[in-house]
Amino acid sequence: MKLIVQIPCYNEEHTLPATFNDIPKTIEGIDSVEIMIIDDGSKDQTIEVAKKLGVDHIIVNKNNRGLARTFRKGIDECLKRGADIIVNTDGDNQYAGWDIPKLIQPILDGSADVVVGDRKTAQINHFSPFKKFLQRLGSFVVRQLSGVDVPDAVSGFRAYSRDAALQLNIVSPFSYTIEALIQAGKKHMAVTSVPVETNEKTRESRLFTSIPKFIERQLTTIVRMYTMYQPLKVFFFISLILTTLGLIPIIRFMYFYFTGDGGGHIQSLIIGGTLTVLGFITFLIALLADLINFNRHLVEQTLEKVRRMELEMQSQKRDKD
Repeated sequence: MKLIVQIPCYNEEHTLPATFNDIPKTIEGIDSVEIMIIDDGSKDQTIEVAKKLGVDHIIVNKNNRGLARTFRKGIDECLKRGADIIVNTDGDNQYAGWDIPKLIQPILDGSADVVVGDRKTAQINHFSPFKKFLQRLGSFVVRQLSGVDVPDAVSGFRAYSRDAALQLNIVSPFSYTIEALIQAGKKHMAVTSVPVETNEKTRESRLFTSIPKFIERQLTTIVRMYTMYQPLKVFFFISLILTTLGLIPIIRFMYFYFTGDGGGHIQSLIIGGTLTVLGFITFLIALLADLINFNRHLVEQTLEKVRRMELEMQSQKRDKD
């Protein structure tokens, strides 16, 4: 049983040593613990520091690609190296690495595919009240949309079984944490959470620099992911709203028409007819989007099978070598 701890890094030369040293090198039930950093185009000495620390695998992006793309690349690289369990943590030493045994235990027990570390954000002193509120609100929305009961939906401290990692297809350029949970819920993975500790803040968050921008990106990700997996519901709801709004002026026109004053209210008929037609067109879009959704399921199944075949071939090649 091999565990690989992946650490996406961008200019983490000062915090990487503490992050590395917090990770236990032996864990009960795990034969091998390996550490991988994915350097996202750092401009400092992050790579040199990782080499001095003895990091097992160093993956390098030639330029800065963002956290979501770096996370996705890390997952692929961990799978290529035969990881049975993948843990993702941050390079800023926010998460307590010594909680990794607790984090992976539900996977070892066979009761979960994905485990999310619950930071208990209400108890974190350096989180502002507004940030705590946004964390609670965001987690509530994600729980409702994904069907996954996780109290800290944006926590990046997570463990994935090999099977769960093979099914992940991260397409968002920003919030992979939300996308991964929505995917896990819609693919009926077993998801749970465990309480974890956090360390003192080492630097300002690079994702939470602007509250309006942060909210915009999170909302965009949520809407995009939910629409991707539930297009019929989304477009049918829009169609229902447009049709209802269209029927109101039509009924108003009909009332005045039958009471002998229809000529002065023709604009109500025009507006109502336009909205009703738009509602019907949106309903047709809902049907088309639902068909595309089924096709996406087939594509994802094919992609998963191809990935399994590629990894199996790589494993056989390593055994021969």
